[in-house]
Amino acid sequence: MKTLPPIQYLDQEGQPSQPCPEWCNKPDWLLRCYHYMVLARQFDTKAIALQRTGQLGTYASLLGSEGIDVPVALSMKPSDVLVPYYRNHACQIIRGMPLEEAFLYWGGDERGNSSDQMGEDFPNAVPIATQSLHACGVASAFKIRNQKRAAVTFIGDGGTSKGDFMEALNVAGVWQLPVVFIINNNQWAISIPRQIQSAVAQLADKAVAAGIPGIQVDGNDPIAMHEAINNALNRAHEGKGATLIEAISYRLGDHTTADDATRYRSNDELKAAWERDPIKRLRNFLALQNFWDESKEQALLQETHQLVQEAANKYIEISPQKIDSIFDYLYAEPNNQLIEQKDWAIVKAMQGGSHYEGESS
Repeated sequence: MKTLPPIQYLDQEGQPSQPCPEWCNKPDWLLRCYHYMVLARQFDTKAIALQRTGQLGTYASLLGSEGIDVPVALSMKPSDVLVPYYRNHACQIIRGMPLEEAFLYWGGDERGNSSDQMGEDFPNAVPIATQSLHACGVASAFKIRNQKRAAVTFIGDGGTSKGDFMEALNVAGVWQLPVVFIINNNQWAISIPRQIQSAVAQLADKAVAAGIPGIQVDGNDPIAMHEAINNALNRAHEGKGATLIEAISYRLGDHTTADDATRYRSNDELKAAWERDPIKRLRNFLALQNFWDESKEQALLQETHQLVQEAANKYIEISPQKIDSIFDYLYAEPNNQLIEQKDWAIVKAMQGGSHYEGESS
């Protein structure tokens, strides 16, 4: 099958590879996008530092996908619903989740998975591809209610091999659901490279069997991503059905902090990928347009560093949940056995030296 190159407006040096859309002549959206991309990277750096010092659990880095997530989140309406997988912290933060609560989730505290600011957005999906079907359920509700809303969901390149993903594409096509599927093709499904993950020429071609549009975009080009997601969201809001976007990127870090990518990929490959860094690309374009300079860069780095550090301090100071929560949210009404177990657990916690302020049942 003959394939077309990914949609791109900026090359890896930040130079226009074709005429940019007219909205690029004004700096507002571009500067906002750059701000959040830098903030996302600062958050990522701090999260890894916290994990390495035992203050955070296993963490899935977003390094290299800022050019995908940030334009998507900025393009979504507040009434749209995000159905994320485990690498979409930038989207969640832009859509209202406090930074400290994003840290809280990765610290193993479920309160970070149910932030009040999340609204109707879904919590993180760790099982591979299940979120694709959840998004179709959300989109089905929108269609039944005749609402001009869209569900937006992400998946990695490896996840597109799961049956859940293909089933979701199929039902989205058959029912013409207002859902946007975004593949973060970062080239590695843990240690399995894209070229042996799927025989299809482009992962976007998987949309063909579902009868929905499938496009491939340079995921390191925020302008291209903005155009692609806006078109897909407009299509969904207008009742024209689903879209599949394959965003070409590269996972610049390990799969998670439990992984060591040096075991299966070369330094030369990683070095070449850093040349396509989405943050560098947008920064170069902003400078080319006279929208950015070194003094603004240093001010932004200082601002975002401070925001992230303050959030990390808040996260560290959050008191752990009382042991009651293990039991209080299991059933609507506790039974006698559960009450006995709760009382036993509280006694054990107090005997173990845990600070406990709750009351037994």
